[in-house]
Amino acid sequence: YGKNTIKFLRLHREGKKHFVKEVEVCTHLRLTSAQEYLEGNNSLVIPTDTIKNIVLVLAKKNGIPSLEQFAIDICNHFMTTFCQVAYVKTYVQEVPWQRLHENGVPHIHSFICVPDGIRFCEAEQCRNGPLVVFAGIKDLKLMKTTQSGFEGFYKNEHTTLPERHDRILCGELFCKWSYGECKDFDFDCIWNKIRECILEAFSGPPDCGQYSPSYQKTVNCIQMLVLSKVSQVQVIEVVLNNTFYNVLDMKNLGLTNDKEVLIPVEAPYGSCACTLGRK
Repeated sequence: YGKNTIKFLRLHREGKKHFVKEVEVCTHLRLTSAQEYLEGNNSLVIPTDTIKNIVLVLAKKNGIPSLEQFAIDICNHFMTTFCQVAYVKTYVQEVPWQRLHENGVPHIHSFICVPDGIRFCEAEQCRNGPLVVFAGIKDLKLMKTTQSGFEGFYKNEHTTLPERHDRILCGELFCKWSYGECKDFDFDCIWNKIRECILEAFSGPPDCGQYSPSYQKTVNCIQMLVLSKVSQVQVIEVVLNNTFYNVLDMKNLGLTNDKEVLIPVEAPYGSCACTLGRK
């Protein structure tokens, strides 16, 4: 049991310069006894309102040096404070506020919300067990308008999809990875590096791109690049929900449409998912 959607903004001031972290936290506990379920005895139950207040107090006292460290702090608090807690899991996701720039100059106290992917993390721990930390990015919308195709696929009497050697590749990406033994990691640096790997593997070199024969191959390229460049990552899961575009037939309007006006196919949509780890 636990508390979901604990939302708050943490404001940190360094002189005139301000820093913000707006997050949503979900924290769940499993107790050493099930007496509240079996007998109606609530003597070991930590109220969910108390869970919420602990999260807010930790944010006030410790700040949020990184999402991962904040999730670790929450897990550590429940494990060291309450002997009846057998397991704790904390999920934290961030509202994507970025510092506003005016003519290239960073503003000291103004921010803009840029929806270019939502950062999240999870930390979980069993009593007498290791601390496990996951991190990720979700709702990251990506598109490339060429250098993508889908040919040579299996066909039978139910197949109506034509082969394409030049199509738009577009999708909403979810990516989650696990760390090995958590040491003194720079979680912010690692997260930014993985995000750069995702963008690089999806798009290819900026002057020419990279051909993608399928959504599956693109997912694999993302995973392989992350594992090759970020040694701290042990297992990486990628889900790519596809958005398809159909070329609009404009002959009845007296126009030739050479893939210049396309209509998105809202539903149904395809999805590709894979989990890849080191040996």
